[in-house]
Amino acid sequence: MIELGPVPWPPAPIRTGRLVLRRSEARDRAAFIELFASPEVGTYVGGPRPRAELENAPEVPGRRPGFFVIEADGAMIGMVTLDRRDAQRPGHVRPEGEEAELGYMFLPRAWGHGYAAEACAAALDWFAGALPGERVVLCTQTANGRSMRLAARLGFTEVARFEEYGADQWFGVWSPVAASD
Repeated sequence: MIELGPVPWPPAPIRTGRLVLRRSEARDRAAFIELFASPEVGTYVGGPRPRAELENAPEVPGRRPGFFVIEADGAMIGMVTLDRRDAQRPGHVRPEGEEAELGYMFLPRAWGHGYAAEACAAALDWFAGALPGERVVLCTQTANGRSMRLAARLGFTEVARFEEYGADQWFGVWSPVAASD
């Protein structure tokens, strides 16, 4: 994995009206297992992972720069990531690739409450302050209507569509300058 760059990590927890974005902790383990094993969550990300495999993994997921646990009312409800997009994958806005890419996954019980929009907007605001002027990309299956609507709500603009992982993908870009206008 390519690091985000000269960004101090972890930042102080980020608080929104209803959420806390923070680094992962051992207490999040059960929620991570639930998240990664969920058939609903896995629908557009390659399917669920076997629960037994997840339960046998010794580490706490997400201990890396750009990985935020999303907490509501003291419990993990999802995650937001800002990682560098692999230059070998399709979809880029600069020739050398490796743009920052926004990713997110939420437990089904957190869907439909606006948590994803609130958490992603907070992560993008943090990123714009940490790496001013750098654009962020997002890729999602065109079949994932919820994710397509979230991308539009966050201010991502479509750049391309292509096939990857056997599915049609939507690829968009977010610019901190355009998003703040």
